[in-house]
Amino acid sequence: MSGGLGYALRRLWQGALTMLLIVVFNFFLLRLAPGDIVDVMIGQAGGGSPEAMAAMRQQFGLDQGALVQFLRYIGNLLQFDLGYSFSNSAPVTELILGRLPASALLMVTTLVVAGLAGTLLGTLGAVWRGRLVDRIASAFSMIGFAVPVFWLALMLVVVFAVQLRWLPANGMVNLLSEATGWRRALDIARHMILPVTSLAFYYTAIYARLSRAALLDVAKADYVRTARSKGLGATRIVLRHQLRNALLPLVTMTGLQLGALFSGSVVIESIFAWPGLGRLAFDAVFARDLTLLLGILFFSSLLVVVMNLLTDFLYAFLDPRIELA
Repeated sequence: MSGGLGYALRRLWQGALTMLLIVVFNFFLLRLAPGDIVDVMIGQAGGGSPEAMAAMRQQFGLDQGALVQFLRYIGNLLQFDLGYSFSNSAPVTELILGRLPASALLMVTTLVVAGLAGTLLGTLGAVWRGRLVDRIASAFSMIGFAVPVFWLALMLVVVFAVQLRWLPANGMVNLLSEATGWRRALDIARHMILPVTSLAFYYTAIYARLSRAALLDVAKADYVRTARSKGLGATRIVLRHQLRNALLPLVTMTGLQLGALFSGSVVIESIFAWPGLGRLAFDAVFARDLTLLLGILFFSSLLVVVMNLLTDFLYAFLDPRIELA
């Protein structure tokens, strides 16, 4: 068995074990929360008798012990069945797949914007270290770390949506518009500006600080000094020699930030009424729909584990000195 294949199998086994621990932790942790979906449904109906509530819990399988419910849940997972959401009257898998494109669009756009803007700021700060550009980039990074995401989102809504009325404050598209093609794409892009800016502001600061530190560290390497001694231009040295090796910590950060980005998108999607997984999870919490919430947590955890695995393999592609074995 080759080193690369052996490494892949070990990482897959570790990923599977991690997912099992996450499933166990999420299942029993959510069971500690008071109330269930029956309490919510009875409350929305204006009340009900204890007999009616007991009958509903029996119908939903909530009258069984936690261990029995867990074993049934694991059995459903092995059959690729995430369960049924009674609050939405639809299978959990169908709900997740229906909201996934909106969340993926928001998160991928945020990562691209934050990655490009942060790397550019970090590169400029490293090249002109100690100068005005570096001080501006450092000040932006400090502000980005300090400003809460939800506060920035609310301020953007107040300024650009309420006061200036330049941008829409909620939703993904204009519900009154019947535009198609490019007009619909532009409509979606206008609705994305505020939520993407709110999320990307913080992550841009992270990428800027990380890329600056990585570039300054790589600048001390022997091959960079050799390139300078050969008379290569500063731009060529930065782009062809320093930046590629400085990308390694940025790749790691991207994989690690997916989970944090999803948790941040819960707040942002709620503020901007963005129809994604974050908003779906928010609604599931208030509806006490634990089956739906477990499905969303399982899917997001699986996404993080897969991205971490892909990050390890991308490391070897960016730096041939790293052996998968």
